Amino acid sequence: MFYEKVKESTQFIESRTALRPTIGIILGSGLGSLVDIMEERTVIPYKEIPNFPQSHVAGHAGNLVIGRIGQEIIAAMQGRFHYYEGFTMKEVTYPIYVMKLLGIENLIVTNACGGINRDFAPGDLMLLTDYINMLGNNSLIGENDERFGVRFPDMSEAYSRELMQKAERTAERLGLSYQKGVYAIFSGPCYETAAEIRAYERLGADAIGMSTVPETIAANYLGMKVLGIACITNMATGIAKTKHSHEEVVRIANESSERLCGWVRELLLDWQTKER
Repeated sequence: MFYEKVKESTQFIESRTALRPTIGIILGSGLGSLVDIMEERTVIPYKEIPNFPQSHVAGHAGNLVIGRIGQEIIAAMQGRFHYYEGFTMKEVTYPIYVMKLLGIENLIVTNACGGINRDFAPGDLMLLTDYINMLGNNSLIGENDERFGVRFPDMSEAYSRELMQKAERTAERLGLSYQKGVYAIFSGPCYETAAEIRAYERLGADAIGMSTVPETIAANYLGMKVLGIACITNMATGIAKTKHSHEEVVRIANESSERLCGWVRELLLDWQTKER
């Protein structure tokens, strides 16, 4: 039944555009402007796609946008689905399964998150090197369909070293500064306590947020290579000197969006130059 639902969603999307994407991008809070640089784009609201969940989080437009950046054909999600909204894990990761059937081979996940590493500052961009799943849940729990992937997928390279190296080379060419670190997921929707942040810091987390990990797990299961880039929008509780607000998170993400979008755009252009 799940496979048939995913197939129905995929067929609807394919009926709306002749473009066939091979790269997927998930755009987090305040980072949806990447679609502005896409050409030949088709915008499909989530609410029009059969079986697709719908998010109501501020800063998330709720569209699937398919178009070109250079010669690469992209499927970009303007907004994602969060566990804290009450979605099941299968709903949170549903778009990743659709991307698989659309032909996506590489996935770029972005997010807005809090910094734990004290060398970080709001506005920094961070390449994700690994994750810590603190949800007490996993997006692969439940019956396995071998048409999608194996029962026990490997996660030793959750974020592709190959894609990370490409991103680093592009950043070096652009003179773009960035951080690297481990991302921990917290269920939310409240922000973490200072005691929790101290615990995550001791576990080795450099940043913390409420998304990305379920999609990363599903994408690896589905055989995709994943690149993760986070925008540090605030320092975490106990490190920050002020209280948190979602409005401030979105504001900093919007300010950093131009640098992130420029990095991703140039990465894709470098990508195709070297591969063709």
